[in-house]
Amino acid sequence: MGFRLEGPVLEGSLVRLEPLDHRHAPDLALAAEEERSSYGFTWVPTAAEVGQYVDAQHARVATGRFALFAQVSRETGRAVGATGYLDPRLWPDREELFAVEVGFTWLAPSVQGTGFNTESKYLMFRHAFETWGVSRVDLKTDARNSRSRAAIESVGARFEGVLRNWGQSWAPGEDGLLRDSAMFSVVAAEWPDCRARLEQRLEQRLARHRKPVSHPA
Repeated sequence: MGFRLEGPVLEGSLVRLEPLDHRHAPDLALAAEEERSSYGFTWVPTAAEVGQYVDAQHARVATGRFALFAQVSRETGRAVGATGYLDPRLWPDREELFAVEVGFTWLAPSVQGTGFNTESKYLMFRHAFETWGVSRVDLKTDARNSRSRAAIESVGARFEGVLRNWGQSWAPGEDGLLRDSAMFSVVAAEWPDCRARLEQRLEQRLARHRKPVSHPA
């Protein structure tokens, strides 16, 4: 049997990444409709499209080249977005990964900027480098998407350049058109420093949200 990309449950302090399933659809429908102005260059289903969206993602998973997750809030138990691994690249002489992409990511506006994206990327990078033993993690986004580019750089990925007409555009009204893609990566030699910075950022964010302990006078 050939190689298949499979992702387990990955659990952090803020977020739990669970293989995407139809049981997540009601929560994702609510998350997708909170406020859609930040989705200009990203494919995010409307509430009415979520069932079709999950079916489409399951079809991708069935190819063995995608592992897709619901991003679930540890605090509420609700799915608040999605993300995944894709485009596995194998050594030519053996079925072992040397690179994988992290993408297909979106989050409800209510959890953007709260540490969810940072922790999700941390969990996925850690699994890719430390369990799968990859040499490289890829990330890419529409070159026009300054918000996404800033978010990718904030988790320690290095900008490598723009590839013109690289892939399908997901922007509204651009069906059948190609986009320029801004390319980023983290390589294995950078992962220890990247991991330390991500852990520090997460600890600082968690510390701000911890309730102070009161002591008797």
